[in-house]
Amino acid sequence: MKLSRRKFLTLGGGALILVLIPKGIETSLAGTAPETAPSPIGDWTKEWEKHYWGFAVDTTKCIGCGRCVVACKVENRLPPEPEFTRTWVERYVILEDGEVLVDSPEAGMHGFKDEVANARLRGREIRRSFFVPKLCNQCDDPPCVQVCPVAATHRTADGVVLVDRKRCIGCRYCIQACPYGARYLDPEERVADKCTWCYHRIAQGMKPACVEVCPVGARIFGDFKDPESPVRQVLRKFSVGVLKPDLGTKPKVYYIGLQSGVR
Repeated sequence: MKLSRRKFLTLGGGALILVLIPKGIETSLAGTAPETAPSPIGDWTKEWEKHYWGFAVDTTKCIGCGRCVVACKVENRLPPEPEFTRTWVERYVILEDGEVLVDSPEAGMHGFKDEVANARLRGREIRRSFFVPKLCNQCDDPPCVQVCPVAATHRTADGVVLVDRKRCIGCRYCIQACPYGARYLDPEERVADKCTWCYHRIAQGMKPACVEVCPVGARIFGDFKDPESPVRQVLRKFSVGVLKPDLGTKPKVYYIGLQSGVR
C-alpha cells in the first residue's frame, strides 16, 4: 500500500494515549510560533573533527506515545500543525493476508487510537503491529545536498546535514530529492526545514530532545568515534537495518527490529 508521509491512513476508534513530557521541557504547544530555531552552529566548528554522530531506533521498544514528536516541536519552536514536523511516528499493522496498513495521525504526537475498533480490521486477523519513529537520516551521501542550487543545505564534518536559513531560497529541490519525506517548507519563512538531531543541543553536550523524553529508551544517540557511546554499543549488540538501503544514500539512523514492509 503506497502511503505518502503527509497523507496518512486513519485507522479510527478507541482512546488516545496521553502525551506527557518530563519536567524541564514545556509541554504546551499553544502559542508556539514558527520562529527561527536556535542557532545550530555557534563555535562548534572547533569541535567538528572530534565527533561523528549517529542515531539508532529500537522498534521493539517504541510504544507510540508521541512524546518525542511534541518535545521536538517545543524544543525547535515549530508550528503546531502536524504537517510541519521534524520527526513523526508511524504505526504498521500487518494482517494475516499480507496486507500492510500504515497510519500516523497528526504525526503521532497525540498517540494512536485502538486499531481493533476500526471497521477495516473487524473480522480480520492481525499478524503483528508495531511503531516506527521516523526522522532525518543525516545521510552520508545526501541527495538533498547535491540538488541545492545555493549550497544552503550542507553537511558538517561531524556528519549532520543542516540548512542555512539565510541562504535558502525556498526552491524545494531538496524536499523533492529526499526519499524519506523528512523535509518541508517552513510556512512562515518559506525556507526548507528538517530535523537537525537538535544540533544546538548536541553542540553543548546534551541529547536531542526526542531522545531525552523517550520513556522506554527507544531512541538512542551517540558518537561513532566514541567506542563506549550508546549508539556504538547498539551496533555491537544488535542486528540493525536502515531505511531504503538500495538507494545508496548511506543513512545514519539504524533500526533495531526493522520489519519487512517498512518503507
